[in-house]
Amino acid sequence: MTPLQEVGAITTHTETAATAPRPAPVPQILEPQELKALIEASLDADQADDVTVIDLAGKTTFADYMIVASGRNTRHIGAMAIKLAEKLKQAGVRGVEMEGLAQADWVLVDAGDVIVHLFKPEVRTFYNIEKMWGLDLPKPSDAARLSA
Repeated sequence: MTPLQEVGAITTHTETAATAPRPAPVPQILEPQELKALIEASLDADQADDVTVIDLAGKTTFADYMIVASGRNTRHIGAMAIKLAEKLKQAGVRGVEMEGLAQADWVLVDAGDVIVHLFKPEVRTFYNIEKMWGLDLPKPSDAARLSA
C-alpha cells in the first residue's frame, strides 16, 4: 500500500468584469422580406427551376411568404435544401425545420416567416399547391422538361 498524501490548500479563482468571458452576440433577426430575399438568392445560386413566391401576409398567420421551386432530381432537391438550411443558420435564423429530406421528391423547409417547398417537377404538378393560394402552376422550364 502507498501512504496517503496530504492535499494542500484549495485555491479559488475569481474573475473580474474585465476578464470574464463575454456572451456571444445575439444574431440579428431578419425581417420577412430580408429572409425571402436570402432564400431566393440561395435558390437562384443553386439553379432552382420555376421559383414562385406567394405573398401570404394577411391571408394566414403561419407565414408571410411561401416559396415553391422545382429541382431537376432528388439529389438536386436535397442539396438545395441542405445548402439553404446552412445559409439560414449562418444568417442567424434559428429553429429551421426540414421534412422530406430522406426521399427528396418534396422537401419542406420551415424558416419561420417563410415556408419553402422544393419539388420534383412531376410531384409539383400532382400536388399543385400554388392553386390552393389562387395562383396557376408555372409552365415547366426547359431544364425541367429535359430532365424528365
